[in-house]
Amino acid sequence: MIEREPAGASAAGREPVSDRDRISDRDRISDRDRVVADDRAVTTTAAPFEERVTTKPAKTSVAAALALAVGTAALVCVLSLVLSPVGLVLSIIGIVLGIVGVRAARRLGVTGRGVAIAGIVLSAVSLVLSIAYVAGVVTVLNNDRMVEQLEEQLDRARDQLPDSIEVPQPGQ
Repeated sequence: MIEREPAGASAAGREPVSDRDRISDRDRISDRDRVVADDRAVTTTAAPFEERVTTKPAKTSVAAALALAVGTAALVCVLSLVLSPVGLVLSIIGIVLGIVGVRAARRLGVTGRGVAIAGIVLSAVSLVLSIAYVAGVVTVLNNDRMVEQLEEQLDRARDQLPDSIEVPQPGQ
């Protein structure tokens, strides 16, 4: 450790340190110098130094990413109409994961709030579409007139089918 006084100051009746008596930056042993004043040692910063702060990159919440993936899958299932019941279940799961993702994004070092909100929106849209589709199907099936029309259309389609189908065999 190097002991010296700050430039231009006098401690305990000493003369100020001249420029030639100062220690250059290349001769400095450490970032801190000791200053002797009134028979006690005080630690001060000798010169401005560059402080490097290393931070870890923020991590996206897994729940938020899953909410987006499940919400997208739910919307695809609902739009296919055949898999609408699967989309209904997936949309509920997506909403729950989205809420968990938003809460997780509040923590320090965790991101993904926007991703979680996108998952919630996709899941909510698929939930509404799925409920509308199920309500429409239930309404049609509970209407006797509509059921009769469906049966008539199926009978007409069945009548248009040929009685036998010849399937060519390979090698003939």
